[in-house]
Amino acid sequence: MRGVRSTIILLAVLLATGGYAYYISKKPAEDTTSKQEKVFGNIQADKIDEIRVKSASGDTTTLRKESGVWQVVEPIKARADESEVSGMTSALAQLSVVRVIDENPGNLKDYGLATPRIEVAFKTDADKTLAHTLLVGEKSPTGADLFAERQGQKRVFLIPAYQESSFNRSTFELRDKTVLKFERDKVDGIEVSAGSKSLQFTKEGGDWKLKKPLDVRADFGSVEGLVGRLQTVQMKSIVSNEPSPADLKKYGLDKPTASVNLNMGSARATLVVGGKADDTTVYARDTSKPLVMTIESSLADELKKNADDYRRKDLFEFRPYNANRIEITRNGTTVAFEKVKGEGQNAVDKWRRVSPSAADADKDKVDSLVSRLSNMRASSFVESTAKTGLDAPAMTVVVKFDDGKKEDRVTFGKHENDVFAARPGEPGAAKIDTTDFTEANKTLDELAK
Repeated sequence: MRGVRSTIILLAVLLATGGYAYYISKKPAEDTTSKQEKVFGNIQADKIDEIRVKSASGDTTTLRKESGVWQVVEPIKARADESEVSGMTSALAQLSVVRVIDENPGNLKDYGLATPRIEVAFKTDADKTLAHTLLVGEKSPTGADLFAERQGQKRVFLIPAYQESSFNRSTFELRDKTVLKFERDKVDGIEVSAGSKSLQFTKEGGDWKLKKPLDVRADFGSVEGLVGRLQTVQMKSIVSNEPSPADLKKYGLDKPTASVNLNMGSARATLVVGGKADDTTVYARDTSKPLVMTIESSLADELKKNADDYRRKDLFEFRPYNANRIEITRNGTTVAFEKVKGEGQNAVDKWRRVSPSAADADKDKVDSLVSRLSNMRASSFVESTAKTGLDAPAMTVVVKFDDGKKEDRVTFGKHENDVFAARPGEPGAAKIDTTDFTEANKTLDELAK
């Protein structure tokens, strides 16, 4: 009987426990978010104008907002990283107490607050001094929170552990790490040197041209990509603030492996690249500043690109929508088509053959030909026109566009199984896909019937 009685009692306990658990699971969760106390009351992030941060590494950094811009003022003077500081001010303004642990602690050492790991002191535009200080100690036993204290108040409370990344910032992390400062829209010239290679670009009428080693059209996106890369490249570390000539030699900056000059009218920004720092970074220097830094080696690799990498690959300037007239010469015969604007509302433009005999042309076929021509691109370039067939052209295409104000002229040659193309005034020739050339000829044959 005793065994049966024990089993019954145990079953009753289990049922009671299960019922309570069911009740708890069905009970609506309390909204604790609205009840959480803000550590610094109603302070607003945009009102904070000075911060002093002591990180766990021992760095102490003072930042001050001057004319609306954050600056590092101690231990160095430099522009601050706006995103880093903005993250910190927002975190301070939104910081909430997860739970109060001890209203009157007897020993702060238990929480790592006798000597706090992190200290953040700050003031707002209404304060005369750094009137607010957050002290951060060790993580809670679960690791989900941090023990913290507001200086001047005795109680110890918890804040979320993820907030550590907002406050535990070194001087380097808080400073602006942009390598070169310049206004992108004012850049009108670029000079790149790497080893024995030198490139020179100039901006003419909004378009980029490659001037050295060849005077040819440059690919706008490729050149702008280089400018953008230089504008956004970030320091990975600072290795010397006041390098000696011996230091420059040690870092390979006495004889740089690569350099780039950005010209902005009479102003200039120059970056020089030295030797390898490790597998992923190289030493570099902005010549207007003394410090030596490290940057990603991928930028150094980009500066070593050849001229062909920056040449415009499109054979033609026109686009299908703005072509007005096409003249194609093969075997001494020229076939010409002109676009005729449709009459009336919602009328569609038509193509008409005007030479060698006038006739209506199949609009779809002409559109297909125009599209194929406009999409022709160079796969590579050759310096000499020898062995390109351009001395006896297989085809010459002239396209007038923008209401006849502009003209494209491209000559095609065949050598063995390869097709090459050349534009007036541009050296060498471009090698193109033979399929594009073959299909263009087929379409033209159909239109000439």
